[in-house]
Order: sequence, then structure tokens, then C-alpha cells
Amino acid sequence: MRLYGVTGWKNAGKTGLMERLVAQMTGRGLQVSTVKHAHHSFDVDQPGRDSYRHRAAGAGEVLLASRHRVALMRELRGQAEPSLAELLAMLAPCDLVLVEGYKRDRHPKVEVFRAETGTALIAPGDATIRAVASDVPLDLDRPVFDLNDTAAIADFILREVGL
Repeated sequence: MRLYGVTGWKNAGKTGLMERLVAQMTGRGLQVSTVKHAHHSFDVDQPGRDSYRHRAAGAGEVLLASRHRVALMRELRGQAEPSLAELLAMLAPCDLVLVEGYKRDRHPKVEVFRAETGTALIAPGDATIRAVASDVPLDLDRPVFDLNDTAAIADFILREVGL
């Protein structure tokens, strides 16, 4: 499975870049899946809905299906958070998986950097960051792309993974 990450500090623009990359790559005919790490508790379900009620009653997994999509919700109930490798094993085959977050995992990544956030670059201390997408010019030992040049960033990632 081909895998590439988009990482960076909070409010750098990771999700916006992910969204544009997915649109750019699927527009080229590729099948792309995504994995997004959340540092907070989240719920994709709605209180009062049947699936929510199933989970609230104690179901370990609830599979919700329609002719438009399938969603599997798994309650961890104190179990360890699954590793990225375990999550990837759950995905259907595709051309490329783009991963948002997972800074410390060892897959190749593009760092998203916005000067206005006031945070330091991660890239200088992390060899898994193969390029930086920035809103300001940077002098680094790896490629630096304009954060808004989605096509160039997509081209770079696709070359890196051999697509």
C-alpha cells in the first residue's frame, strides 16, 4: 500500500492541503483514501439515532450501511488506540493513502508550514519529512513548495511513491 503523510503543527493548513490533494489526485483518476489522527475525543454519530443507541447500549462495533456509504464505528472502551499500521490494514485497496497527522510515525511526509502560527519547522530534525509546503520562502535541504501550489505538491508525492 502506497502511503504519504501531511504533517505540521495546529492551524498550519494540513486539512486544507489534504482536501486539495485528494481532489487533485482523484481528478487524475487515482483511488485515494485518507487517515486522519485526532488528538481529542470525537463522535461521528448523533445522539438519538439508532446506531448511537446501539453503541450506548454497549455494542462493541456498529456497522451502518446504505447504498451511498458504509461506516464502521468501533468503541475502544479502554483498549489502546490502534497503531497506524493496524488502521491501514482496515482500508480497502487503493492507489494511495494520504495520512494527516501521525507526526512521529516513520512514513514519508510533507510538512505544512505557515509563518503566522509562530511555530518552528519540524523538518530540520526529521528525515521523514521529504518536503515542506510553506506560505513563505524557506532555505532548506529539501524541496520547498508554495503551500497553494497543489499540483506541484501532488506531482512530488506521486513521484515519491512511484505513481
